[in-house]
Amino acid sequence: MLVRLFLACALVLLAFCPASQASPPINLLKPPPGFKVSVYTPDVPGARAMALGEKGTLFVGSITFNQVYAVTDTDGDGSGDRVRIIARDLNHPNGVAFKDGALYVGEIHRVIRFDDIESRLDNPPAPVVVNDSFPKEEWHGYKYIRFSPDGWLYVPVGAPCNVCEKADERFATLMRMRPDGKNLEIFARGIRNTVGFDWDPVKGEIWFTDNGRDHLGDNLPPDELNHASRAGLHFGFPYRYGKDIPDPEFGYKKPRAARFEPCAMPLGAHVAALGIRFYRGEMFPSIYRERAFICEHGSWNRSTRSGYRVSMVTVKDGKATRYEGFMDGFLKKGENGDEPWGRPVDLCLMPDGSLLVSDDYAGAVYRVRYEGLNGQETHK
Repeated sequence: MLVRLFLACALVLLAFCPASQASPPINLLKPPPGFKVSVYTPDVPGARAMALGEKGTLFVGSITFNQVYAVTDTDGDGSGDRVRIIARDLNHPNGVAFKDGALYVGEIHRVIRFDDIESRLDNPPAPVVVNDSFPKEEWHGYKYIRFSPDGWLYVPVGAPCNVCEKADERFATLMRMRPDGKNLEIFARGIRNTVGFDWDPVKGEIWFTDNGRDHLGDNLPPDELNHASRAGLHFGFPYRYGKDIPDPEFGYKKPRAARFEPCAMPLGAHVAALGIRFYRGEMFPSIYRERAFICEHGSWNRSTRSGYRVSMVTVKDGKATRYEGFMDGFLKKGENGDEPWGRPVDLCLMPDGSLLVSDDYAGAVYRVRYEGLNGQETHK
């Protein structure tokens, strides 16, 4: 009986996140003209959030296999040729962030730290607990963590439900703390589940994705790109979504005098918008320095699939002005229609200006670079 149960669980796990493959079909990916895609590494099963170390080590979290990888490019050819597992048996370590020689890892209930990690990849140190006071609920409990330009570590706490109100004020928030784990505070409220955020290069203000609730049909609600110009804002959950659309279950309960921030840009319904990264490099044409790239992990409960691509939002003068695709092709024709071969999760900007994209479904990381078209900048 136990053997059967083990085999059944293994089959379910493989169905949702197959083991990494030697050659993901990146020829199916369709970036704009002049851009090329290559496999940075095919050997990071369940690859999720990414962070780059000071010495060029790419750190990658995995919630499927509960481990953290370190990927190095030892010969300098622009691809990762060695993958180490530096931590195992963690509690869904989705988030990774790097600061002052240390790797920070976000588990569901805590944030831990590996000091001087790039000098100890073959013999990682025991982790230091930075803060273990977060809720333990797994529903929307995956942590995406990033350091802000002014040194705060931002840590989200998603809603432990599809849509609900909870007495614990930490739920459905974006929190922040100092690097030593002290001064933990709520930065913003009314956020159902953010699994990606970045600070714009002009004003240094935070922009974050937010996954909309389920069971309102194929086309509602939109996922969101939100913008917080300051601390203390409320972004509507569970009472409002999108620009200002009342939730059919909780909209009537809007607290008196409550002011909700409308989303900066409605994204596609159920696209599962995750990682976001403003482009700060020099490799891509200059127009891309006004754009935030977003990984759309892809729908799971829509009659026609949505997402499964990398999209872009143009940001000018602190306003989101345009939403469009950048790279699709993560779906292929199957017996039952379009089926995914990959699902993009997070983005990482490399020193040369290329952009890395993690894929937890194929267990790989891809490198997107711009090579030009007949010597001209394209896609302006």
